[in-house]
Amino acid sequence: MRQMRCCLAASFPRKNWVASYTVLSGPKLEFYKDTKDQVASNFKSSIKPECIDLCGASIEWTNEKSNRKNVFQITTLSGNEFLFQSDADITVQEWFSAIRNTIDSLPQEGFWQNGLILIDYRPQQRPRYVCEQLAFANMRSVYQVFGCQLETLCKRKNTMVQNFVKQCIEAVEKRGMDADGIYRVSGNLSTIQKLLFIVNQEEKLNLDDSQWDDIHVVTGALKMFFRELPEPLFPYRFFEKFVEAIKLQESDLHVKAIRELVWTLPPANCNTMKTLFEHLRKIVINASVNLMSTQSLGIVFGQTLLRLESDMGNMAVCMVYQNQIVELMLTEFDKIFS
Repeated sequence: MRQMRCCLAASFPRKNWVASYTVLSGPKLEFYKDTKDQVASNFKSSIKPECIDLCGASIEWTNEKSNRKNVFQITTLSGNEFLFQSDADITVQEWFSAIRNTIDSLPQEGFWQNGLILIDYRPQQRPRYVCEQLAFANMRSVYQVFGCQLETLCKRKNTMVQNFVKQCIEAVEKRGMDADGIYRVSGNLSTIQKLLFIVNQEEKLNLDDSQWDDIHVVTGALKMFFRELPEPLFPYRFFEKFVEAIKLQESDLHVKAIRELVWTLPPANCNTMKTLFEHLRKIVINASVNLMSTQSLGIVFGQTLLRLESDMGNMAVCMVYQNQIVELMLTEFDKIFS
């Protein structure tokens, strides 16, 4: 049990932070006023702590929603957002890793439950034997897109950039360039998960459909696509090399070093990277309207596109370099990808 501060992310403009003792208990986070409350709850069934269900939730670091340091956000399946904070760097890093590992190990509510396809989103036009295979073999869809290797996805469709990525980018550039906080603001999680399910079932996807009117659902799904890659867009084996490149003191040197690294990446990664950053650069051009500067996008995409294979490093230091690399890719796009 450790003490952390928590608040509802939606309590704007004034966030009411509350210190509580937090326990990660199976698929739930439980909150107690003090250690005595937690002990009492073990003996008295009538004492029930406040809790958050982690099934179907997502977790990410966030700096833009609070002036405090070491803040991360949990978004529940129902769309509620909670911020957590601790001044102790190691403590908050341990909590983030433990909660993320728990979320990753849980079934995704709205997708699969006990190995069965939930009836609400079951695609009726699919052959029955396909549905039976998925249900009884406890498998994900044979058409899976999310959580699949980027190279595999591109080879499957014989394309340089995965189709879903291109569809999302086209939708954002069509109707989301002026949206306040584009890519920073969270869309409704249950709607995002519905979109993910459709994509994984390889149903015909039309992002102009009214059910995807909220452009933040589209951007949320695109971010989740990159977060769920088994290996990040910047592959694990390149992480330290990119960090060393960004550390170089002279601007020309680290631009040159990063350019060389980018062009040694697997083709699927390099092509996707070029497409994504070309798109994000257009977002920055409209920063006076959408309020998404290079720095803002660095914060949003730093840990989504680059991460260590293990969480043993200094998280705060890593965040700085992750953000800086994304910022450089945007500001020096022409030099890097020419």
